[in-house]
Amino acid sequence: MDARPAPVPGQLPDGPGLFVGRGAELAVLAAARTKVVAGRCPLLVVAGRPGSGRTSLAVRFAASVAEEYPDGVLFARLSAPDGSRVAPGTVARRLLEQLGEPAAGALPTGAEEGEDDPACAAVRAAVSGRRVLLVLDDARDSGQLWPLLATAPEALVVVTTAGPLTGIEGIDPVILGGLSQSASVDLLSGLVGGTRISCDPVGAAGLAESCACRPTALRLMAGWLRAAPKAAVTDAARELALAVEVRTPPKPDRLRKKRKGKSEPIAEPTPEGPVPVPDGDPLGAAFTLLHRSLPAAEARMLRMLTLAPAQSADLRTASALVGCPAPEAATLLQKLTERELLDQDGESADGTPRYRVPGRLYGRLVALREELDRPSELELARARLLERLVRLVESARALLDSAAGPGPDPLPGPLRLRTPAQARIWLTEQRGQLLGAVGDAIGRADLDGSAGRLVTALLRALPLTGQAAPADLYELHGLVLKVAERSGNKRRTAAALLNLGDLQAAAGRWEPAAERYRAALEQGREVDDEVACARALEGVAESRRALGDPVRAADWYGRALELRQGLGDHPAEARLLARTAEAHLAQRRFEEAEREYRAALAVLRRLGDERGQWAVAAALEHLRGLVEAERGRATSE
Repeated sequence: MDARPAPVPGQLPDGPGLFVGRGAELAVLAAARTKVVAGRCPLLVVAGRPGSGRTSLAVRFAASVAEEYPDGVLFARLSAPDGSRVAPGTVARRLLEQLGEPAAGALPTGAEEGEDDPACAAVRAAVSGRRVLLVLDDARDSGQLWPLLATAPEALVVVTTAGPLTGIEGIDPVILGGLSQSASVDLLSGLVGGTRISCDPVGAAGLAESCACRPTALRLMAGWLRAAPKAAVTDAARELALAVEVRTPPKPDRLRKKRKGKSEPIAEPTPEGPVPVPDGDPLGAAFTLLHRSLPAAEARMLRMLTLAPAQSADLRTASALVGCPAPEAATLLQKLTERELLDQDGESADGTPRYRVPGRLYGRLVALREELDRPSELELARARLLERLVRLVESARALLDSAAGPGPDPLPGPLRLRTPAQARIWLTEQRGQLLGAVGDAIGRADLDGSAGRLVTALLRALPLTGQAAPADLYELHGLVLKVAERSGNKRRTAAALLNLGDLQAAAGRWEPAAERYRAALEQGREVDDEVACARALEGVAESRRALGDPVRAADWYGRALELRQGLGDHPAEARLLARTAEAHLAQRRFEEAEREYRAALAVLRRLGDERGQWAVAAALEHLRGLVEAERGRATSE
């Protein structure tokens, strides 16, 4: 048994404070990492059921060899909290962010899965030739891994999974079962206290056996014992054995059968109600017993944290979810962590800790939440969270952009962002959670007002960080489109489609961009939004021009020009005249091109735009040169 090692630079999550056993498994991983397989980097697989400690082992191993990978130690989860599969492109963008590499062009669309996603190619390129260690947690299938595996042997990938990963040759997974009984007792001793365990070695061995020596079940039962200081270790073993045998735990006021003339009540903590426990599942039984032992405030906080974006929360989000002051929320979070019900998940921008609901407990907590909490309470908690995030994002924007004017009323001291540097770090670190919060709210379709305000705040604030990825902006405008379509707001739908088209065009994806612009044109026409229609027409024209179709480009430019002239938008009129001239020039229609250039020059003179006049005059000189060259060739022929 040994304590957690010193922190390792990189992106690894905090491992457990106490790590025991698994010496043989660590030795196997250390030996296997030098195995070279043609066509990809070395790949180590740790397989085990939920609660077997597979993630803890992978993190422990990665920390032990991190110094040999000076170019980065990265960590990403390949499953969402509900167990669903995370697309390789999404994982790739998270890894690029950790590497400090740009993810330009990685716009999420339904067709971008696997190796075709540009973010996956960018990860492979970034890792090649660098000594990088990647820990990929909870893979669902090999299809999530192949797009991320570089061919260079310098990198190392460690993967955890619940089952076999078929389709990848040359791997020999380390399969985890329970700990040895001696290691299980050592774990209980370190978590509960050596005296309490050493005074009852038989009871400790029985408790370890009831937990099937699974690390997570042992940790939960250690938390149960700490919550019941007067309960003996044998009481814990007996309670767990009973809970595993029956589907519904016994009622709290039941007395046991008399033993030697005495009635033995159940241990001190009182439950909130019976909760189903799967037969023969020590992890589920241990969790049920521990949850029933929690004070009401702690149990409610734990359930509400399943509503947090990505199940990761700090003091700001946790206090909003339960509607309590920051000091009270800090105390509840600390107690839940001590009971092994929350994992510490790094720190926020100001150094306050972040907490994460363990994936192994998430499904059980969601079931409890749906059973014990009223829908109105859950909706109120989510509304409080969204409004808190809106205030935080707006205050961050005010700190980063003094010209934006004053921010919202300041939050209480412990929750406040105080400096531009802190605001920039907070926005960057929380970008994934903020996008998740918006996506979840809009997906539920019951808090569109708050979600819309958060989208607007993010679109204004994220570019100020200098790290607003196109994929993030695309996702946000896509959410705006979803809300607009749901509400029947065609004007707002057109605006969202135009913004999405602009992002696709900036990424060089001209066909999808043209589709967005044409859809925006249809929406704009239905509400007589001539400005939106003009933008859409010009966007289609630009797309056709980029796709090498100058004939259709000139036609679309002409339609946009007619609308702009009717609106009296003279700068846009000059721009469109020049664009039309360029389209004619690409068709070698020199007379039409010269006519449009001269018309553009006349408009620019009226506007007094000297820079524009110089650019169009230069284009005219270039046109005259082409005409003279054409005449010269005709004469020589």
